[in-house]
Amino acid sequence: MTTTADGILQTGHIGLNVTDLDRSVPFYTRVFGLRVQTEGKDQGRRWAFLERDGRLVLTLWQRSHTYFAATSAGLHHLSFQAASLDEVRAAEAVLRDLGAEILHGGVVPHGENTASGGIFFTDPDGIRLEIYAPDGADTAAAPYGAAPTCGFF
Repeated sequence: MTTTADGILQTGHIGLNVTDLDRSVPFYTRVFGLRVQTEGKDQGRRWAFLERDGRLVLTLWQRSHTYFAATSAGLHHLSFQAASLDEVRAAEAVLRDLGAEILHGGVVPHGENTASGGIFFTDPDGIRLEIYAPDGADTAAAPYGAAPTCGFF
């Protein structure tokens, strides 16, 4: 378990199964500004550890044979907080360059009268992702009114 100096529990890193490491590593490094910390191949097993600012953020495991099923129990989506809306918009530009599907047409708030918001999209295996900023997104309409945007994509 990882805790901060003040004892608050925080996520250590996220591990994802992917179908094609050669496709997923470039996607995550470009969109999230991650760097490959280490990668390996051992008797048909492949993996990559991705870090940002010296901290392990994401581990990718080439273990899946099918696209992510959003209707199965388990992961709903992964959300990453950016420092600012400018950082969110920079990621949006990379996603558009990659031809990724961005839901709701771009940056939207998390709900009605909410300043926080971001972009909602999927990775090459269909895993639902979000990059958001804590404020500045209240200039667009919320896609689902008062219902949380991140819950319904």
